[in-house]
Amino acid sequence: MNESSISATITNIARIRTDFPTKFGVPRQSGLVTLEATIVFEPQYRDPSAIRGLEGFSHIWLIWQFSEAIRSKISPTVRPPRLGGNTRMGVFATRSPFRPNHIGLSSVKLERIELHPQWGPVLHVSGADMIDQTPIFDIKPYLPFTDSHPEAAAGFAAPLADYKLEVVFPSKWLDLIPEPLRQGLYSVLEQDPRPAYVQDADRIFGISFAGFDIRFKVVDDVLTVVHIECLDQGI
Repeated sequence: MNESSISATITNIARIRTDFPTKFGVPRQSGLVTLEATIVFEPQYRDPSAIRGLEGFSHIWLIWQFSEAIRSKISPTVRPPRLGGNTRMGVFATRSPFRPNHIGLSSVKLERIELHPQWGPVLHVSGADMIDQTPIFDIKPYLPFTDSHPEAAAGFAAPLADYKLEVVFPSKWLDLIPEPLRQGLYSVLEQDPRPAYVQDADRIFGISFAGFDIRFKVVDDVLTVVHIECLDQGI
């Protein structure tokens, strides 16, 4: 068979459950926000022996699908949001979801492993950058002696590493958020969920997070929460 005609079939092994039902507001990179999430294996991969030894690792790699960004036509250049949405860079020089195979790579912290009576082994992780129900193709252990490179150059992303907004969260709105979720929500808002090309000080933005609709505006690098509505009456 001609090598150029070979195609690969990738099987979904699991799905991740997060507090983000939509793309808007999801952390732009893994590890930026320490919100917890759970990974539930598909029925055919719920054999506990498949994760034997994983408990000894503190972090894992997730290979997953940009399931909400699939396009039939892919451009060789993209517009990284942190560069304002106007500067073009090569798709393989970015982590854009709009790439030929729509595959993402994230390192997350493995908080604990649960043997669930119905779902089998469930991985509790933190630091994920995925929407709820994102398909996961593979899981691999993170090896600090080979996978970590503190001396690595960050290219055009380096000046943006410490970018954060100041967050003003009035108590009347903060009191609606359960205590365990507050720090994570603060971190999400600090990262500036807005599209980088929108700098309208009068515009009200909103993200869906953990069953809440969070409304906010940004003026001079200060994000102010202006309204919160509970979307899940069961909360």
